Amino acid sequence: MSRAELPTVVLPGGERVPALGQGTWGYAEDPARRADEIAALRHGVDLGMTVVDTAEMYADGGAEELVGAALGDRRDEIFLVDKVLPWDASRAGTVEAAERALRRLGTDRIDLYLLHWRGGHPLDETVAAFHELRDAGKIRNWGVSNLDAADMAELAAIDPGAATDQILYNLTRRGPEWDLLPWLRERGIPVTAYSPIEQGRLLGHPALDAVAAAHGATAAQVALAWVLRDGDVLAIPKATGTAHVEENRAAAGLALTADDLAALDRAFPPPDRARPLQML
Repeated sequence: MSRAELPTVVLPGGERVPALGQGTWGYAEDPARRADEIAALRHGVDLGMTVVDTAEMYADGGAEELVGAALGDRRDEIFLVDKVLPWDASRAGTVEAAERALRRLGTDRIDLYLLHWRGGHPLDETVAAFHELRDAGKIRNWGVSNLDAADMAELAAIDPGAATDQILYNLTRRGPEWDLLPWLRERGIPVTAYSPIEQGRLLGHPALDAVAAAHGATAAQVALAWVLRDGDVLAIPKATGTAHVEENRAAAGLALTADDLAALDRAFPPPDRARPLQML
């Protein structure tokens, strides 16, 4: 595979960001891996994977601190995504959580701030906080994570300005294709797909291996290329080191054929009815 240009997705406000970014779920949990995790993030930015996703939940803020240490001197190169926990998502709590995140990240702004999943606080309070933070220049865009179609419709009635819905989406988690993805596409809201390789559990599947062998690729690259196939999904795989970053990056150069997609549909059938949105 050649190193193709990274595809992009367009946010509702018109800004383009790379369709292949970097996740940090699981980072900062083992000091022995810190140097490799920092090197992976920096190398990913070198390769154009400048969307970096983190959350206060990850290692109790440790992942945010690691991102700040890794990329603080490259802040203007990255599109930084962070998340507020649902129990903090009152109006005042969201603002306070964002300010904590900014301190850990060592930056003055978050490019996209998400509600991590829906909790007990009313959505209108969280949205009001997002507006307050945006007006203060502390965030640039806001969105949500793990909201299903009914939740998104409720949110849109409050404010249609969400920039993304970050969801669990991969070959084994295709339920969103029934209703959520069409709803988002009608409104020009891109999906952010977390765990696009199902945390490695997709690897070793015969159908993936067969497609990979036909392209001289790896199964992980096929799984990533499948998520990226339609041009309106942003994938945020985590990498364990620079070699893993290179493998992920090369997936952007893998063009799946109609026969490949048909084989994957047979192995991983699309949904035939509405299903509840899954989470990890």
